[in-house]
Amino acid sequence: MKIYLMLIVAMCSACGPSQSQNFKIPVGDHNVKHAKNEAVATFAEGCFWHSELVFQSLVGVRDAVSGYAGGNYTDPDYETVASGGTGHAETVQVYYDSTKISYPTLVAAFFASQDPTQLNHQGNDVGTEYRSIAFYRNEREKQVIEAEIKRLTDAKKYHDPIVTEVTPFTKFYPAEKYHQEYISLHPDNSYVRNVSIPEFLEFKQAFKGNFK
Repeated sequence: MKIYLMLIVAMCSACGPSQSQNFKIPVGDHNVKHAKNEAVATFAEGCFWHSELVFQSLVGVRDAVSGYAGGNYTDPDYETVASGGTGHAETVQVYYDSTKISYPTLVAAFFASQDPTQLNHQGNDVGTEYRSIAFYRNEREKQVIEAEIKRLTDAKKYHDPIVTEVTPFTKFYPAEKYHQEYISLHPDNSYVRNVSIPEFLEFKQAFKGNFK
């Protein structure tokens, strides 16, 4: 579905200005080994290109790796996940310094950077691979996720109920190399210019986080 949307966007706005010129695209540091205080969190919220940019923009996050999680198929790839038959969702594995950014802040950023009421899609990206999932590794993380859902629900943030899955983490499969840091490597791609970057700028304006 994403490839189809890229073609539509390209035909509609191939000559539009690049918004990527207005800010520095944050990238991850892939070469540093896990530090003493480094922890890992895993989220799915639609296109993983978007998710990489969201989390890597936050102070305390070293890297966000695109990949697949939440399914029942060993060694999935982009084509099999896009078919909808593996059960996986496009996911990011977030590596962060727990002394600089907290897990509750990451969870808040996760919900703030998507519409968690959309079932099996985000915007025009449609399919179970784009569903919203907050993966937890322990009971505390589960409680943090559920507390944020309750807070947003009680505040009547959305007209519709939140449909984000709260799921125990099992296995993460990194995506193909060409998906990693896709936005920073392809800032003038039509989908990036007209979908990914505007979504990120909207998130950055709304979220009261500590940005790089």
